[in-house]
Amino acid sequence: MAYKIVFFDIDGTLINEEKQVPQSTLEAVKRLKESGVEPVIATGRAPYFIQHLTEQLGIESYVCLNGGYAVYRGKPVYKRAIDRTSIEALVTLAAKHGHSLVFEGEHGYYADRADHFFITEAVTSLKVNLPGVDPDFWKNNEVFQLFLHCEQSEEHLYEELVQELTLIRWHTKAMDVLPAGGSKAQGIAAMLKELSLKPEEAVAFGDGLNDKEMLAYVGLGIAMGNSHPDLLPFADKVTTHVNEDGVKNGLVMAGLI
Repeated sequence: MAYKIVFFDIDGTLINEEKQVPQSTLEAVKRLKESGVEPVIATGRAPYFIQHLTEQLGIESYVCLNGGYAVYRGKPVYKRAIDRTSIEALVTLAAKHGHSLVFEGEHGYYADRADHFFITEAVTSLKVNLPGVDPDFWKNNEVFQLFLHCEQSEEHLYEELVQELTLIRWHTKAMDVLPAGGSKAQGIAAMLKELSLKPEEAVAFGDGLNDKEMLAYVGLGIAMGNSHPDLLPFADKVTTHVNEDGVKNGLVMAGLI
């Protein structure tokens, strides 16, 4: 079956540790578009974090917030907000343990406190502006994802919420918080339905723990050479490192360029 659409993770896939897009990736995505195959971003990042990247790559569609928000060529096709009762339970537990939260909405994101070291360290690593401060943001706005800031050794403190929320670590000081069972695959499924495409007609590239479901769901899942070891069992193929033409080589392996 011919592949018609390719979903790309951002950090560690489209961009390297310096948050730069390798020249070979820019050229490969351009060639992919010229061949008539649709490139789509699939990321844990929020839409307001990726505008510069979509412009640089000429990509018009994206699945953001780990599948919680999907847009196809400017049109929202899927939204998956987190239930407020689940957020309230997390807010209560985080306050008990002295951990900070960041609430990610559709158009902006806000921390529950100012100048927290863990927030600054984690968010700064993304090379984006720090969040605003509004501890009650979740009460009056849809929240599609949260950052929970704690050490890995403290994750067990949130085990009582596993029936309501999914926690995925992306930084030594931070985890993404999604609805239970949430993943990039959900947003991808919604976009494929919108386009009347089958999962078998899609390819996905990723490198992190939040890419497991995505790589397993599509017809061809490609892990980057710099991937987390736990991602590899979910991939059909493994390409080279992001800094070693990983995206280009993966697209060649898929027969797309």
